[in-house]
Amino acid sequence: MSKPIDLLQGTLDLLILKTLAVGGEHGYGISVRIRQMSREALEVQQGSLYPALQRLESAGWIQSEWGNSENNRKAKFYSLTAAGRKQLTVETENWQRMAQAIGLILRTQEA
Repeated sequence: MSKPIDLLQGTLDLLILKTLAVGGEHGYGISVRIRQMSREALEVQQGSLYPALQRLESAGWIQSEWGNSENNRKAKFYSLTAAGRKQLTVETENWQRMAQAIGLILRTQEA
């Protein structure tokens, strides 16, 4: 298995929003879901995940509530807000434009 890819600056917000669009989850569950959805290519460290969750919650794109995890531990569960769904659309469109532009550059023939 290859080494997980380091995330580009700014992509973590998009990945969290997309993950929560599938359904609410606690922090560790979000990181597991990202790893699973990327077929083990992406791994989000807790030191990056939790500040991003706080930032997204402060922006009003996600909300949280306390509950019990599947192993009966107290955990903060996050879900997408209506504003978060709109932001997910914006972030997705921005990412697609950037990926297309990078693809054009990579396909350019060398001199």
